[in-house]
Amino acid sequence: MGPKAFEQAAGFLRIRGGDNPLDNTAVHPESYGVVQAIASSLEIPLTGITQAGDRVKAIDLKQYVSDGVGLPTLQDIIKELEKPGRDPRAEFKYATFKEGIKKITDLKPGMELEGIVTNVANFGAFVDIGVHQDGLVHISKLADRFVKDPKQIVKVGQVVKVRVLEVNEKLKRISLSMRLHDQ
Repeated sequence: MGPKAFEQAAGFLRIRGGDNPLDNTAVHPESYGVVQAIASSLEIPLTGITQAGDRVKAIDLKQYVSDGVGLPTLQDIIKELEKPGRDPRAEFKYATFKEGIKKITDLKPGMELEGIVTNVANFGAFVDIGVHQDGLVHISKLADRFVKDPKQIVKVGQVVKVRVLEVNEKLKRISLSMRLHDQ
């Protein structure tokens, strides 16, 4: 990885216990100097900058504006110092596949399973339930009410609870429902 690629990626990396305490924040390395200047003017060690929230917020950021660092960047830096080590990605939920259900032959009508939506089409949603063959929740089985657009009910990556309605091993088709009253 070259220096420019590192510079672009550094704001997304978190290095816990690194040489520089700012390595565990979203502050880019090219802005470390301004953070060190802020810590110095507040007379706190760089290791304590992430715990000095109120003192850091109270400083006049305009005095640190330069050709390389503007006020919006400084405001972003201060926000990032408030949450060191935070993972900026949304929390990812996993489906918990039912123990012992590995193949389509293990499925029986009436089973309640958890799965993850893999595709949404105009006619319904495909759901991975852990048997190497996605099942289909037809649009009419997505909710206990009329559904005009499946995308209003589900989205790709969403974890859902489904009930097995029908299994056709020969055609490798699994019919599922998300409606509460379907048996």
